Amino acid sequence: MRVANLAGRAVLLAEGGGAIDIGEASGGRLPSDPQALYERWDELRDSRLDGTLTPYDESDLRAPAPAPRQVFAIGINYRDHAEESQIEVGEQPGRPPVFTKYVTCLTGQDATVALPEGGLTDWEVELVAVIGRAAHRVRAEAAWEHVAGLTVGQDLSERLVQLAPPQPQQFSMGKSFPGFGPTGPWLVTPDEFTDPGDLEIGCDLNGERMQHARTKDMIFGVPQLIETLSAVTPLLPGDVIFTGTPAGIGGTRTPPRFLTPGDRLDSFVEGIGTLRTNFSQEA
Repeated sequence: MRVANLAGRAVLLAEGGGAIDIGEASGGRLPSDPQALYERWDELRDSRLDGTLTPYDESDLRAPAPAPRQVFAIGINYRDHAEESQIEVGEQPGRPPVFTKYVTCLTGQDATVALPEGGLTDWEVELVAVIGRAAHRVRAEAAWEHVAGLTVGQDLSERLVQLAPPQPQQFSMGKSFPGFGPTGPWLVTPDEFTDPGDLEIGCDLNGERMQHARTKDMIFGVPQLIETLSAVTPLLPGDVIFTGTPAGIGGTRTPPRFLTPGDRLDSFVEGIGTLRTNFSQEA
């Protein structure tokens, strides 16, 4: 099942094309608000909705979970990214680094993101998981039962703010400028994947491959992340988890490379699709 936020309304996307409005097809039984839908996720999953297929433009797709109560982000979750960042994770790392991206940074397909003047903005393609069933102290073996679906994300990062002295502790601020959390283009439920824990992931900048990996190479997979996070704080329906980025970011290149006005970033995950993001200069 593919669920999307089409111009602010929750829709199902048909395999052959077209969208079915969930609120209309359910006769108002299910909410048309994309964020409210996660509170009724089990009901949606068990429904068989038939409705009119309406053509749509991908540029009208917005963040699949546009207003989560909690956004979690994971740092250093691929060993190759740890290596390029010159961070030692050890053979048996204990816990993943966790921070947040503020909700106001979230955006969707074909967004144009204004780059902060004088900044050094980097890309970080990520698999993003959205919670569909409340999770508290959930073991990894049961974690997928609490996932509504997966989507593509970019943890855009303004490195000057993120790494500002005296200590590199401003992760959330440096990663939360307007538009710095593109997600989309839609949400795909876990049952649609042969193995939701092993997906090709990558991103292209102006047609040039920057990052390429498989999600099985995560240090902590989605089930382990849900177990770790839910051991401390309840995960709520509609919460968003950015699961970390593989190697290939701009800041560790020689010389470093950062986003500039006019750039286009195409981020992809196998079985989901491609998230397109454009960049302009901050007004």
